[in-house]
Amino acid sequence: MSTSKVATMHDAVADLVRNGDTVAIEGFTHLISFAAGHEIIRQRKRDLTLARLTPDLIYDQMIAGGVARKLIFSWLGNPGVGGLGSIRRRIETGEPAPLEVEEYSHFGMVGRYTAGAANLPFFPIRSYFESDLPVANPRIREIESPYGDGKIFAVPPLKPDVTIVHAQRADAAGNTQVWGLLGCQKEAAFAAERVIVVVEELVDEAVIRADPNRTIIPGLIVDAVVVEPFGAHPSYVQGAYDRDNRFYLDWDAITRDEAATQQWLRDWVYDLDGRAAYIDRLGAARIASLKPGSAPSGVVDYGDYR
Repeated sequence: MSTSKVATMHDAVADLVRNGDTVAIEGFTHLISFAAGHEIIRQRKRDLTLARLTPDLIYDQMIAGGVARKLIFSWLGNPGVGGLGSIRRRIETGEPAPLEVEEYSHFGMVGRYTAGAANLPFFPIRSYFESDLPVANPRIREIESPYGDGKIFAVPPLKPDVTIVHAQRADAAGNTQVWGLLGCQKEAAFAAERVIVVVEELVDEAVIRADPNRTIIPGLIVDAVVVEPFGAHPSYVQGAYDRDNRFYLDWDAITRDEAATQQWLRDWVYDLDGRAAYIDRLGAARIASLKPGSAPSGVVDYGDYR
């Protein structure tokens, strides 16, 4: 029998996210663990380096909450809506404290995680030619190909202290299954020292074994499994709930004003004791409006594929 790694969100963050850590919360448009980000804010973690391909609302909220000193990223914004005011204020005015930034392309970040996961000294990339990113970021280095075919660029490995991934389901041992749009959750998890998996549902090991191709993260690298239904809201979870577009539109006005942002954090993070209270505050009607329709897929027999 595998040892259970199930923990509460409070305990997982308290035990595994430490002041000064590099923390990656990954998930590409979908499966973004807002619940974990909010718990990090609530516990007032400090001096974190936040890494993410597309810092969006959750990192804007975390930076507004004062948890971070540095951001490692590729592209940031409120997708389809606008900018991120809290991050912009920290970068442009240094208030209430400067925010160090380290920018890459999307593929540059994927390459960094991949190198970290494979324990490689760097990851080679051709796509930085005719880009100003190597000027802005001296960690992107031009090198000579060892095979004599010209110059390429290299990015260093990224090895987070903690990677946090949201998923549809896992078993108690941490074997984690995802379907729908994938980002670089697997690479970020394998690159990390510690891994927290947040899931909509805890299932028996037999469920995982019956559909092995959905398992992107094996339990052997997972430190904690947190069961947190609706934990990715306002992003979406394929098969569980849709993206809450209204939230993204509403955030645009909030993030433009520091006082409004801090009031939102008080109302939706600090004054709540966890995700269940957050869901109650959203209300049943809002939650019901995000219920997805049916989208059945084919049936696979792993014993006889014909």
